[in-house]
Amino acid sequence: MKQEHQDLILQACGASSLRVGAKIQTLWSGYGEIVRLHLEGSERPSVVVKHVKFPEEAEHPGGWNTDRSHTRKVRSYQVETHWYQNYSTNQSCRTPACLAACSYGDEMLIVLEDLDVAGYDQRRTSVKDREIKACLSWLAHFHALFLGVAPEGLWPVGTYWHLETRPDELEAMDHAELKVAAGDIDKILSECRFKTVVHGDAKLANFCFSQSGRDVAAVDFQYVGGGCGMKDVVYFLGSCMEERECEKRVPGLLDYYFTELNQSVKKDVDFAALEKEWREMFAFAWTDFHRFLLGWMPGHWKINRYSKQLTKEKLVQHLCSFHFATLKLNINSFGCCEEKADVASGLSLSHTITTTRRAGRQASWEGESRRRYHKSKQKS
Repeated sequence: MKQEHQDLILQACGASSLRVGAKIQTLWSGYGEIVRLHLEGSERPSVVVKHVKFPEEAEHPGGWNTDRSHTRKVRSYQVETHWYQNYSTNQSCRTPACLAACSYGDEMLIVLEDLDVAGYDQRRTSVKDREIKACLSWLAHFHALFLGVAPEGLWPVGTYWHLETRPDELEAMDHAELKVAAGDIDKILSECRFKTVVHGDAKLANFCFSQSGRDVAAVDFQYVGGGCGMKDVVYFLGSCMEERECEKRVPGLLDYYFTELNQSVKKDVDFAALEKEWREMFAFAWTDFHRFLLGWMPGHWKINRYSKQLTKEKLVQHLCSFHFATLKLNINSFGCCEEKADVASGLSLSHTITTTRRAGRQASWEGESRRRYHKSKQKS
């Protein structure tokens, strides 16, 4: 480690000396590393340093080594630095404290609190119900905290798979129908009424657990930005559950997330409207990520039956909406009154839906989710 980097860390931590410990991980595509440093003469026994060094030639596992990819990664580290320096959370959505951050030419340094020392020393590759709910609770509190907050200095639209930042992957996708619908799906998500700040990469690997598994903290804020909270929820659930688990457990876990969100948002928020909108956004958010995977890595394990069912359902909706609008426009262009145009369009739309549904069984989670939602409202 360069002397100027050491001097920054020593000064920020009030330490007299430091020792480089274990490498925690190499950053994606060889853009640096995360290491633990042990300190002497400081109230902190150790810190974690994210040391970014832009490579002369990146090593992307999927072969996406382009100028656009490099520019996106550079921006992501700038966003993460801005996040740690200018935003803060609370104990209900714990993140590491930022002790120092700086740039040195093609290198960047972020000095963070060591979450292991703070009691979040467990990592999980598989999780039980307790850990899943702990992460969903973290996300709910995080989304509530930043509900309505403009993502200043962050990505205008968070998540690393946002369509506008992934034109190469869209072009590479073979799924013609989804390619056509991708822009509309992105627009639906981007124009939702209730927006928050999303983590943007809320996979299981980015959560640090306490010994009990009931408390979590999150790291890796390279793609934090504005958007619908469902983007984080679908990405997290997809990162820790296989298709059969998703089919069985998603409705109940969504209920848990919204219960936590309800307890966390401010009292002046129209929570009924928020919940209704975000439940409707769930399948769109899942389909949006499915779109990215199909272009980025078509053989990825997350491209499973559950994802395909949700995508099929949203594409049916998109096809029917487009068909309805086009036919109505055509009828009106021949001087038909609007009322008759609605009737004719509706009859044709009904035929389109019936025909399309013969292609296969649609995902059942939304119906179950709606039933749970209305049932909970009746009880309240």
